[in-house]
Amino acid sequence: MKPTIKSVVTLSALAATAIAPVLLSADMASAKPTGTDANYIGAGVSAGVANGGQDGDAATFGGNIQGRITTSKAPVSLRGAVLFSDDTSAIMPIVSYDVPVTNNANLYVGAGYSFVEKDGEPTPLGNNDAPVVTVGGEAQFGRNIVVYGDAKWGIDAYQNSPADALSFQGGAGYRF
Repeated sequence: MKPTIKSVVTLSALAATAIAPVLLSADMASAKPTGTDANYIGAGVSAGVANGGQDGDAATFGGNIQGRITTSKAPVSLRGAVLFSDDTSAIMPIVSYDVPVTNNANLYVGAGYSFVEKDGEPTPLGNNDAPVVTVGGEAQFGRNIVVYGDAKWGIDAYQNSPADALSFQGGAGYRF
């Protein structure tokens, strides 16, 4: 029986379909990313994009100082963030769960609390003390530089308003 091109292609496709999952799972097991275990302190910009609906509740642009302390024993980090405006600042202790995406980068999700130094004065994350949820990413470049970016959601973060606050941060840090 003389094989036709159609039958050769069909058999090749069938063989590739049967073998591919085995090859892919072997590659995936050996290429598990390690993420970054960098402890760092950094600074950058912060932009509030929500409005509480009252006077003095407008979205605010400012800066941030953020840091991370971690351990190689667990995928959990302690983070600190200060979001500031011309008027006041919000100080946030946060605990995060870190997920490695490459050998030098993590995605993270965390929760904490925002303490506004002067209640009623605007920060990039509202003007009232509030619970905070954060989602972000960080990547290490070279030996000592870490860049980061995240979003913070302040729940009920405005005085005299049921509105939530949302801010976006970005910056660069120094690994210690």
